Amino acid sequence: MNSPLTVVVMGVAGTGKTTIGPLVAARLGVPYAEGDDFHPAANVAKMSAGIPLDDEDRRPWLDAIGAWAHRRAGLGGVVSSSALKRSYRDRLRAAAPGLVFLHLTGDRALIEQRMAERKEHFMPVALLDSQYATLQPLGPDEAGVAVDVSGTPEDIAERAAAALRPLTI
Repeated sequence: MNSPLTVVVMGVAGTGKTTIGPLVAARLGVPYAEGDDFHPAANVAKMSAGIPLDDEDRRPWLDAIGAWAHRRAGLGGVVSSSALKRSYRDRLRAAAPGLVFLHLTGDRALIEQRMAERKEHFMPVALLDSQYATLQPLGPDEAGVAVDVSGTPEDIAERAAAALRPLTI
């Protein structure tokens, strides 16, 4: 019998992690957790002020996401996290070794437009450049898939779920 996947939906701000994550979770039949909810208040305040987080800021956030993923091992789940650097993904995998990553990718202009249209989100468009500067795409030795974010959320989620299904262990 296959175990359900525990998936981290990753990518720069504005790729739709919060929108696509729950849709993918529903298609895989597992719960979804919003990665932004794991941020300490100090991180949210910093980002709201237009200040990028540094690695020290991200440690408790990544550890909280990793702990959630660890508890979901064998049960499956989907959680969002930018997981922009390989070292961040390594930290998450250290907590939950069976993690699989879904990297949402797309045209920068489309992502910027979507960010500009968001209401009441703490991440300003001004931080998008810092996100791209930090991004290290999935390596060939990392379990996961990349899915383009053009199209409707339902189309993206369907492509993502289809790409993830063969990775079920």
